[in-house]
Amino acid sequence: MSRRFYIAGLVFGVVAVILGAFAAHGLKPLLTVDAMLTFETGVRYQMYHALLFLLIGNMRVNPAPVFKWIFYLLIIGIFFFSGSIYLLATNDLTSWNFKFLGPVTPVGGSLLIFCWILLLSYFIKLKNK
Repeated sequence: MSRRFYIAGLVFGVVAVILGAFAAHGLKPLLTVDAMLTFETGVRYQMYHALLFLLIGNMRVNPAPVFKWIFYLLIIGIFFFSGSIYLLATNDLTSWNFKFLGPVTPVGGSLLIFCWILLLSYFIKLKNK
């Protein structure tokens, strides 16, 4: 189980660094200040959750079904939250209109919040045993 968390964390971390560098050097002259800040928010939250993957992978706890849920919800949450932010922030640079993805962002954010709550509830129950 921890191997999957390590791999996911490292992949999302590498992609966050690449996208952050791309935004800082390639997109900065093309995006408005607001769009750039929005893009950076997507990168920042992707990196936070990449680090969460690594943290969970490093924990010495008994495997529990909740970690399988956390794993998949984190992946979906990152794609929905950060992915939609990337597309919305760069909407003016493409011929595609990604504004329909606006409602996807809060769904992704909710999934990420739910993962943190699942992790918290797991540790609260663990302490009571």
